[in-house]
Amino acid sequence: MKTLLRRLFLDNWKRKLISIFLAIFIWYMVDQSLITSRPFTNIPIRVINIPSGKTIVDLQSNGTLTKRVTLTLSGNKTLLDDLTSNDLEVVIDAQNRNEDWVADITRRNLTSVNPEIDLNKGVTRVTPTTRFIQMTKLVSEKIPIFITKPIGEPPNGYQFLDVWPYQLSLNVSGPEEIVKRLKTRGVRLTFDLNDISKAELDALRSRSDSTHGDEVAFFVPDQWKRALIPLLSETPIEIDDPKAKDLRIDFVRISLIPIHSRIPVTLYFPTEGLKTYNPKTVSWQASPLIEKMNDLFVFSQPLSTKGVSKVFVGIAEQMIQLSITVDPSKDNQSLNWSVEFINPRLLEDRYISLTMSDVSDDEVRDLQPLVREEYLRNRFRSYMNRFQLYTSDDKRLELNVKLENKKVLIEEGTSILHNSNYFLKE
Repeated sequence: MKTLLRRLFLDNWKRKLISIFLAIFIWYMVDQSLITSRPFTNIPIRVINIPSGKTIVDLQSNGTLTKRVTLTLSGNKTLLDDLTSNDLEVVIDAQNRNEDWVADITRRNLTSVNPEIDLNKGVTRVTPTTRFIQMTKLVSEKIPIFITKPIGEPPNGYQFLDVWPYQLSLNVSGPEEIVKRLKTRGVRLTFDLNDISKAELDALRSRSDSTHGDEVAFFVPDQWKRALIPLLSETPIEIDDPKAKDLRIDFVRISLIPIHSRIPVTLYFPTEGLKTYNPKTVSWQASPLIEKMNDLFVFSQPLSTKGVSKVFVGIAEQMIQLSITVDPSKDNQSLNWSVEFINPRLLEDRYISLTMSDVSDDEVRDLQPLVREEYLRNRFRSYMNRFQLYTSDDKRLELNVKLENKKVLIEEGTSILHNSNYFLKE
């Protein structure tokens, strides 16, 4: 056995070693000389030397077109097997071009963005193709950014109140047709409430020394203040509006706030139905939900609200009434009802007067006076729009109001004509 191994490996070992090296060399040379063809998709097209004052339709801020190209490359098999579309880029020279033209894409237009790859040594041919290049005027405009209602759910224990400001602007440059379209339509920016944690709002609330302790303003982080405009850029563009520093999402702590004033209950008669329903002949039917105070009918049960601030409730609670519309449908005798604010402009001015004087409110005191007033007025109107009544056991107030034999009966329950809108009355 030892003799056999000795003959196999040691006899004529120099010749055998040379044979092994020659075999490896021949294998390597053959492998390197193999030629193949392979398609590469999604290759970016970069345009350089664009004349001043001109640009190209679909050109992004990074200098590449939004539409990419597919090329078939021929060359060394080893190189092409290791190559990816991310390593490639087509470069088109627009020097001295002032009008539309058809660009030929050949081997000389192909470059490698990977410094470790030398296409000259591996790619022998690129199947020619063309791309229509449309020149246009380069313009710069200020386009509107509309802040829409956020998606997602607010953190537990908080209710979304509003976003402010509602609109920002962004300076952009690009093809005239695209920029004009963006200026007309604007761009929408939507935040996700799921990205805000309860711990963040709790921390903001604990740091606030304002008398509005149930309100929290979450200032939007800078990384959120970016608009995605695919026609101009692959990546989001930072909003350069100075007002963006004030961008915030307002929340209010969910807690039941009692309404200390008794709420009047009134009957409203549309003029179109006066021939059928005479205010002199329609009256109240006895109900445990209403009682009479000095000839004024009021809601007898204690009521509360939530999703608004205590300051708002303190200002508005004496100027609220329940209004029942005496105009039953043809199918049944159920009546519609709603909540009304009496003289909302006066209430809004009172709210502004009180909150503008609160210099301890960190959320708004750094704003310019006119901007601060606009912000607070929007907050007050948001409270009015979301105002709802609740019973003392934290259930939303539901009433079933009917007209029977010219008597208006009001009971607890849900009416098929229940109106959840809340109206303003001067």
